[in-house]
Amino acid sequence: MIKVLFFARLRQQLGMGELRLEDFSGTVRSLCAVLCERYPQWREHLDDDAIRVAVNQELADSDASVAAGDEVAFFPPVTGG
Repeated sequence: MIKVLFFARLRQQLGMGELRLEDFSGTVRSLCAVLCERYPQWREHLDDDAIRVAVNQELADSDASVAAGDEVAFFPPVTGG
């Protein structure tokens, strides 16, 4: 099982802060594909190149591996000033 977290505006846009997926093994890219297949309305939010992803609290790119026991967090870019 993997734990998937959504932060900041993504949490509001997707209507969910956390979900768990059983029997997933792949990459961040394939995880996004699975999520968009299950929740088609999420595509417009997850296909944004500005969205950042962390696997086990380490920033990751779309080719990063995701396996059982991992935590994957999606969050929009942080701005400030």
